[in-house]
Amino acid sequence: MFPVLTRIFWLLVQPLSLIMLCLLLAFLLGFRAKRGWSRFFLVFGGLMLFATTFTTLGYQLITPLENRFVRPAEPAVIDGIVVLGGAMDGEVNSVRGGFELNRSGDRYVETVRLALAHPEAKILVAAGPAALALDQEREALAAQRMLISFGVAPERIILDENSRNTEENAQFAKELAGVTTGQTWLLVTSAFHMPRSVGLFRMADFPVIPWPADYLASGAEGWRIKPDQPPENVAVATIALREWTGLIGYRLTGKIADWFPGP
Repeated sequence: MFPVLTRIFWLLVQPLSLIMLCLLLAFLLGFRAKRGWSRFFLVFGGLMLFATTFTTLGYQLITPLENRFVRPAEPAVIDGIVVLGGAMDGEVNSVRGGFELNRSGDRYVETVRLALAHPEAKILVAAGPAALALDQEREALAAQRMLISFGVAPERIILDENSRNTEENAQFAKELAGVTTGQTWLLVTSAFHMPRSVGLFRMADFPVIPWPADYLASGAEGWRIKPDQPPENVAVATIALREWTGLIGYRLTGKIADWFPGP
């Protein structure tokens, strides 16, 4: 139930939803002689719309997340690679088959590269059902097709088809990996998602080397007006706010030990 509730909560508080809610409240309050509150919500919603659509706000919010862990030198020997899901289009794959990647697809691109460069490594795909779309094909199955199509031997692949969020990713991966002392396991996920992921893997007592991929910001954007790609600006701001919200929520509920997990 918790994964479903968190998804529903985020659907309500993500930037575009909040903007629409503010504009709706401003409209309704305008009919009830509450003009002060109406103007407040109208201005707040308008400012939020402008900031997320036409400025670098999202990039400023996501850069500290992406810079938190720096990819180290590649180990000579890798025993295993854990790649977190959320990087495929489950709706398309459920109908068309194949392995269509979404905007976080670099997670799998980097995993394929590592798998081919380190034939000794196991590949653990932590990608269960979407919390609000249980009828879709589980992402781990599409990821398995992708890895095999690029020449990764099926016996190297370990599938977690049941985890519904990052907390369960960490817990189930620990059980499936069978890690022994001295082994080297990499954790591959989007750079912005790495702090929360590392915090959860530490709580699960699964030692991993953070291996960030899928960067969305250069880190050099600065504070400025950015009118050239409004949809991308909104998308980056939404992802950043979601991740900061997740960190706060997981810390308040005791699911991670630090507010901002780091090296």
